[in-house]
Amino acid sequence: MSNWSEERRRNQAAEAEQRRMDKDAAAERALKMRAAEDDRRRANRQADKAEARAEKQQARRDKRERRRERAQAWTKHTTPRALYSRGTVALVTASVLASLPAQVAHFASLSLMLVTVPFALEGAAWVAAFGVMYADEQRLPAWVRWLLRGMCLSAAGYAAWINYGYGMQTAPAVGYGLASVSLLGPLFFEVRQWVTTITVDPKERERKAEAKARAKHDKRRRSHHKDVVQLAERLVSAAPFGTLAREDAFTAAWQIFYGSETPGMTPAMHAQQLAARKGLADAMDAANGSTVSARGVLLQRLHPAPAALLSASENPQVESQMPPTGERPTKARPKALKQAGEDGRRSNGGTPPRRQPGRVKYHPLANTAAADTARQIAAVNGSH
Repeated sequence: MSNWSEERRRNQAAEAEQRRMDKDAAAERALKMRAAEDDRRRANRQADKAEARAEKQQARRDKRERRRERAQAWTKHTTPRALYSRGTVALVTASVLASLPAQVAHFASLSLMLVTVPFALEGAAWVAAFGVMYADEQRLPAWVRWLLRGMCLSAAGYAAWINYGYGMQTAPAVGYGLASVSLLGPLFFEVRQWVTTITVDPKERERKAEAKARAKHDKRRRSHHKDVVQLAERLVSAAPFGTLAREDAFTAAWQIFYGSETPGMTPAMHAQQLAARKGLADAMDAANGSTVSARGVLLQRLHPAPAALLSASENPQVESQMPPTGERPTKARPKALKQAGEDGRRSNGGTPPRRQPGRVKYHPLANTAAADTARQIAAVNGSH
C-alpha cells in the first residue's frame, strides 16, 4: 500500500512538473510571438514613416518641378519675339472685330443677300496676308509676294472705304476710325512679317553667305574656264546620278584639257615654274661664286664636314706653292729658315715641297669640295 501511495505521489509530482514546464514553454512562446509582433509592427511603422517621408520628398520635388516648368513657360512666352507676335495677333483680332460690324450693317441695309460679303472681304485680305508669310517661308520669288501684298491691300482698302462711308453718316471721327481699324490689322501684320523675315538666325546667315560665295565662285570659274566647265558638266551627266561630284569632275576635266592633276596649272605655267626655279638656282650660284660653291655651301649646312678637314693651318702655303709674282724675293732670310729641308722652299738645296697635315691653309672652296667627296665616299661605303 505504501508503495502504491509513494508511486502515486511521484506521478503527481511529475505531472505537476510537466504542467509547469508546459506553462513555461507556452509563456515563452507567447513572449516570442508578442516580441515578433512588436517587431513587425515597429517595422511597419518605420516603413510607413519612410514611405510618408519619401512621399513628402517626392511631393516637394514635384512642386519644384512644376514651379520650374511654370518659370520656363513664362520665360518662353515672355520673350520679345513671343510678346511681339502675340501683341500683333491681339491687334489683328481687335481690328477685325471692330471693322466687321460696320460692313455687315452697310451690306445688310442694301440687301440681306450681301451679309456674307464682309466676311469674304476680310477673309480675302487675311488669306493674302498669310500667303505672304508662306511665300517668305518657302523663299518664293519676289513678284509672288508683291502680288499677294497687292491683293491684301486691295481687299483691306475696299473694306476701309466701306467703313469710312458708313461712319461718315454718323460723324467724321467715326468714319476715320472705322477706316483706320480696317487697315490697321493688315498693316501691322505685314510689319510683323517683315521684321521676322529680316531677323535671320546666325547659322542661317552663315549658310546664305556660303551659298552666295559659292555662286560667285562658280560664276567666275565658268567665266575663266568655260571649256573645262562644259566638259565637267558632261562628265557629271554621263556618270550615274549622284556618283560623281562636281569638284571631282572639274579636276578630271582639267587633267583631260591640260594634262595636270592640279587645277589651275597649265603647260605654260609649268614651263614658267621650271624657268623660275632655274633662274633662282643661277642666282644662288652667282651669289656664291660657282655651281660647286652653291652645292658645297648647301651640303656644308646640311652635313657639316669633319673637323680634321676644316681645321685651319697656322702656317701659310710655302713659297714653292704660291703663284709667281713680279717681285723678286728678298735676299735677307732668317737663320731658322736656312736649314735644309725644314720648310720645303726652293732655296733649300732643291728639296721638293712636302705638305704636312694641319700646317697648310687651303682655300674654302677646296675645303667644301673635300667635305663633299668625304660624304660621297661614306655614303658608298654604307656609313651614311
